[in-house]
Amino acid sequence: MAKLQPPLRRKIDALLRDLGVDPALIDARGLPLHEDAIELVVAEVGDDGKEHQLVPDAAAQWTCLKEAADREGVAIFVASAFRSFDRQVEVVRSSIAAGRSVAAVFQHIAPPGCSEHHTGRALDLGTPGCADLSDSFAQTDAFDWLEQNAGRFGFRLSFPPDNPWGYTYEPWHWCYTNSEHDADT
Repeated sequence: MAKLQPPLRRKIDALLRDLGVDPALIDARGLPLHEDAIELVVAEVGDDGKEHQLVPDAAAQWTCLKEAADREGVAIFVASAFRSFDRQVEVVRSSIAAGRSVAAVFQHIAPPGCSEHHTGRALDLGTPGCADLSDSFAQTDAFDWLEQNAGRFGFRLSFPPDNPWGYTYEPWHWCYTNSEHDADT
C-alpha cells in the first residue's frame, strides 16, 4: 500500500515529475517542505517601488536590524523576500528555459515547496556597490555586520559553505528563525 502524502508534497512531486526530475530528490537532499505564508506585511519598499513582504514578526525584526545597521553606518537593503510556490515555479522554469540543467538549477534555486522564501521569513539582502545575489556580498561590510549582529534579531545565514542541503553558498540569504516555525527547519 502506498504511503499517503500531504497535499503540498503531492503538488511538489507532480511538478518535479513534470520537469523530468525524480521526486526522491527532496528526500535524498533532506529538503524541508514549506507552505506559503498567509499573513504578510510590507517589510520594505525597494528603490524600484517593489514591495518586499514578510510575516509580521520577521518584518518587525528586520526593521530593528536595519535600523541598528544604519546607526553603525552599514547600509543593507532587501533584494528579495516572500516568494510564493507559484512564483518559485516560474523562476525554476525560466532558469531551465535559459538552458541550465535541472541539476544545476536546484543547486542554486530551491525546488518549489522547499524554499524558505515561501515562509515569509527569508530575505535576500544587498548593499550598495555590490551586485544583488553575488558571492562578493561575503566581502562587504554589510555581510561582516550581519555575521556579528543578525542573531540578536533572530536572523541566521541559511546556506553557508558545504550546507547539508547541497545548495551553493549564499552569503546574501538570511532567515528569521525566532517563530513558531523553528521546529520545521
